[in-house]
Amino acid sequence: MDVSSDEADDWFMESLHMYKDLHVFQLEHPTKVIEWTSEKSVCVAGYSSPKNEILELLLPLKLYAGDKQGLCPERDFKVQHGGFCDEPVECLRHIFGKSNRCVVTSGHNSSKLQVWDLGEDDSDVIKRTGVINLERTSAEGRKIASGLTEDPSVLHGCQINDVQLIELASGKVLYAVGTDSLDAVSGLQFVNANEFVICANNGTLYVGDTRHPRIEQYALQASVTRSRWSFGLKTNLPQSDLASCTVSRLSSCGQVLLSDFRKMSSPVGEAQLNLQHSFPSSDFMTVTWAPALDNFLSVSGLDGTVLVFDTTRWTTDLKNPEPIFVHRGHHFSCEAKTDGTPLVVTTHVWHPWRPRTLLSAASDGSIHVWDWVDKENNSL
Repeated sequence: MDVSSDEADDWFMESLHMYKDLHVFQLEHPTKVIEWTSEKSVCVAGYSSPKNEILELLLPLKLYAGDKQGLCPERDFKVQHGGFCDEPVECLRHIFGKSNRCVVTSGHNSSKLQVWDLGEDDSDVIKRTGVINLERTSAEGRKIASGLTEDPSVLHGCQINDVQLIELASGKVLYAVGTDSLDAVSGLQFVNANEFVICANNGTLYVGDTRHPRIEQYALQASVTRSRWSFGLKTNLPQSDLASCTVSRLSSCGQVLLSDFRKMSSPVGEAQLNLQHSFPSSDFMTVTWAPALDNFLSVSGLDGTVLVFDTTRWTTDLKNPEPIFVHRGHHFSCEAKTDGTPLVVTTHVWHPWRPRTLLSAASDGSIHVWDWVDKENNSL
């Protein structure tokens, strides 16, 4: 997307009323992972080079200054810790556990998981502290979910039939799914200490329990499985009940399905997004629920924007919902491109407790943290 100076000026003026806060940071190489490591810091890592930076970034302290923002000198992102990974990082997860300061990564065309120590105040270096070698190489990288027990563990897999739970300290396999399904894993997430959900690339959902190898399967209709799908799970971590969870699925064609685990035979909500400039790749599709706003959902990876929706009134009859907010900021802060490649948002995440604060990253290496204004409900 070519942006004229007039368009950029117009957007800047509009942004003064659209955002409570908006801060921009530029990475040397783009990232497709943003993972919270604390309420004020995130971990990112590159995916576009043979050797990539892995960084822990402190968010601008101005975000947390409240009514005293004018007195806060820190208005920029700050690199707290950094290191280098010897492969493109496809997935990165902060590991749950008491006083845990480590992340696990998987790479492109890799047969290993790497464990990283984020460091403490006395060191600014992120160090690799372990490697877990796996039997199978994954062209797209293995998907990872942190276990929710005090003993650090990770659930990982590239196909449904090789999903395993591994103890980080020893590399011991604690659990393996009991299925021969060759479906590729799009994403996975724990609901509580034992139950987890997997989404396959074809949109099929699998529900498992680490106490039993058997896994439940919920397939989509054949007419929609030709698309590639990603998913987002609405939970009350760290301990949720599966019946209280809602799952959203996003297809590469812009279709969104909302499902309730108490009745998986049909979706409870459905929408077809009105995409103006769809990106030809589905590598960056992200759909995620707002943890501090009921029924708010966000979508990215299909173009250069992040779309925020209020799904309260979504039904199976709703076809083209209007987003309640659209973040177009990456278009106007984007680095000049010479190869004609369209800008795409590579990932985004919500802040764990700030209702309308999100972070997003784009293919030009930009990272934004933004607090959007809900003009329809200023009380939030």
